[in-house]
Amino acid sequence: MLRRLSEIEGLDRLRYTTSHPRDMDDELIEAHRDLKSLMPYLHLPVQSGSDKILKSMNRKHTRDEYFRLIDRIREAAPDIALSGDFIVGFPGESDADFEDTMDLIRRVEYGSAFSFKYSQRPGTPGATMEDQVPEDVKTARLSELQALLTQQQKAFNASRLGMVCDVLLEKKGRLPGQLVGKSPWLQPVQLDAPENLIGTIQAVEIIEIGSNSLFGRRIDGQNETLSKAPDLKEVAFDA
Repeated sequence: MLRRLSEIEGLDRLRYTTSHPRDMDDELIEAHRDLKSLMPYLHLPVQSGSDKILKSMNRKHTRDEYFRLIDRIREAAPDIALSGDFIVGFPGESDADFEDTMDLIRRVEYGSAFSFKYSQRPGTPGATMEDQVPEDVKTARLSELQALLTQQQKAFNASRLGMVCDVLLEKKGRLPGQLVGKSPWLQPVQLDAPENLIGTIQAVEIIEIGSNSLFGRRIDGQNETLSKAPDLKEVAFDA
């Protein structure tokens, strides 16, 4: 499907946003290698870096299988930004299990990620499991994990500094004359540009970074008479 979509005239960007690790097959990896319109971003949730916890969660993959998948993806698309999901404090999670998760994060180096504390929900298998993790322990672990993820996100954003990339301008910013768009790696990019460029893709130099956003300068000499484009510029979907 990705290859067929990439042939649609006027469809400049594709985003395959997320996949369960078990569903990320050779065809999808090769699409990230071959298709220029497929943006270099992939959300690949893992939840935990501990094989024991992954088994308890019924994830049906191991940490080593996840590492091998990451290696294959990055070999095919070296510039890809990876994001993930993490849950701390799942029943039975020991200090060693949590350290396995921290080790996985250090090794993968995410561009962004989502993280949560486990909460008991009636009717779910986890709600009746033994060895529930105390709330204060979950809070401390989440804080430590998020600090590492924030550090990695800042490092990834910093690696974009000075780059010129295509930005899809989506909406007006908070300041007069400011627009906000999306980089190929899904980061918000703020820049000064005329409102009639909303809906267009513009070449932008990244001149400053923030924790969650990039700040750019539109490259001179581009078409300033483009109206709000009626055709489709980007399609995003997941597995």
